[in-house]
Amino acid sequence: MSDTSKALLELTDVVAGYITGVDILQGANMHVSTGEMVGIIGPNGAGKSTLIKAVFGLVPIRSGTVTLDRKDITGMPGFELVKVGVGYVPQVRNVFGTLSVEENLRMGAFLKPHEFAARRDEIFELFKVLADRRGTRAELLSGGQRQVLAMGRALMMKPSLLLLDEPSAGLSPAMQDEVFERISEIQSSGVSILIVEQNAYKALRVCDRGYVLDQGAVAYTGTGEELMNDPKVIELYLGSLARKR
Repeated sequence: MSDTSKALLELTDVVAGYITGVDILQGANMHVSTGEMVGIIGPNGAGKSTLIKAVFGLVPIRSGTVTLDRKDITGMPGFELVKVGVGYVPQVRNVFGTLSVEENLRMGAFLKPHEFAARRDEIFELFKVLADRRGTRAELLSGGQRQVLAMGRALMMKPSLLLLDEPSAGLSPAMQDEVFERISEIQSSGVSILIVEQNAYKALRVCDRGYVLDQGAVAYTGTGEELMNDPKVIELYLGSLARKR
């Protein structure tokens, strides 16, 4: 198991929710170590997206703490989190459709415009498909290409941690595979990743570790391989997906 002493991101007893008096997260505890890719899976309504939005300051945290590199970032707004090294890719409406690929990337570097050209070239080197479509409006890209663009824009500020909310949602199986390949490339470039994913099997197959969230709390945790082979996790959360490997 991962050593919490090396945690880049750590959540401790996090309680959070959208509406006063209604807590979606019920004391969530988890961590992401430097260089890790960690997946959050679980049934619909378990609080997966709520958790990642709470980390990025989009959902109020009522109690508990979130730390990044041992510094308290609990409740810090998104624009401040970007400054300290957190990137976030939402599930929907994650690109500017009428702007070109290159213009979308420029928006990602709005806090450091003087570094745009160098960083753009690094992103184009990482994602060749974006370089090939640099002048194309984002609304004309395929679903998978838009997802890659959203990730590329989030990487423009050189985050140490990337938060991904349902990156495979609405994509064909082939496009899902492509997006997960790009996510693995991001990890290989040195970025730690916390990913919320409804497609549990695909997430566990690429993640170093995973957490199963249920009713706002962690029900199971382990390496991706351990969770994919845990009889209880298979029965309750993976079902037939685990048997199709």
